[in-house]
Amino acid sequence: MKRFGRLLLLVVVVVLAGSIVFYKRPLWVEQQNVHFGLFLHRVQSNYVMTPEGRVHYYEAEPRIPGGGVPLVLVHGLGDRGESWAPMLERLKKDGFHVYAPDLLGYGRSPKPSDSDYSIGTEEKFVTDFIDSIGLQKTDIGGWSMGGWIALKVAMDHPDLVDRVVVYDSAGIRYQVPGGAQLFHPTDGPELQRLASLLEPGSKPLPRFVRRDALRRMGREQWVVDRSVASMESGKDVLDGALGGLTEPLLIVWGSDDGLLPLCVGEKMHALDPRSELDVVEGCGHLAPKTCSRRVAAATASFLKANPAPVGGEQRLAKAK
Repeated sequence: MKRFGRLLLLVVVVVLAGSIVFYKRPLWVEQQNVHFGLFLHRVQSNYVMTPEGRVHYYEAEPRIPGGGVPLVLVHGLGDRGESWAPMLERLKKDGFHVYAPDLLGYGRSPKPSDSDYSIGTEEKFVTDFIDSIGLQKTDIGGWSMGGWIALKVAMDHPDLVDRVVVYDSAGIRYQVPGGAQLFHPTDGPELQRLASLLEPGSKPLPRFVRRDALRRMGREQWVVDRSVASMESGKDVLDGALGGLTEPLLIVWGSDDGLLPLCVGEKMHALDPRSELDVVEGCGHLAPKTCSRRVAAATASFLKANPAPVGGEQRLAKAK
């Protein structure tokens, strides 16, 4: 009986300690859950030396002869490679050998204090990464700011890229609601506004989650600010260049995106009439994470099609 009492006390202490950790650092707890899920799906956390330094990336390799079709995924502003976790797991099953690096300044990659973190700088970073892991030719995908970077890589280095997929992508002229300040929240309401634009209709963030998010964002805010300043300068906008893209392009967009609304994706599709536009019904800016089943299926279908689809549009409806 005493042994049972001690065991019960231990369980209570562990649960209490876990609750305190979750309350104090909910995003850290969520991050550890993501890391554990990636480990269970045999997605490796690796490093490679590049001209920019020791770069962290995730690698998901299918167990098939030849190692699968190479695909490099580029995350967005203020994010990191692990946000691709749901896509990594699904695309691996579809036969893709996926690489998801942390961009310069983000995650566990180098954060040089003298960098401008511009689209051009991140483009060079991605091309250096592709070269450093030894890829001769690869498909490339990018989400939000990462889509802008992926398109620049494809247009400036067509010898490196086979096909391109972008998800709710930046890159053409559009003024987001709130401008640059939107990406520099200083209190809970400002953070909630950003969250609501990313995923309209989602529940408000609990106060303890907003507090932890503001603390975490503060560590890399200077990088985000420099990236935003560069993007707002208009130096690398693609409006006049996108029609010159030679590689097949798939544009995937959440129908309910409040940050970069569907009209932006439709304009991008019009600028490259050869592209395919897939609209993910009921999803927002975070479609690759929150609607990963449909998004991954559309990605795999486009990248495997022979020949690549040209000029089409389709709606990816919710499963009934």
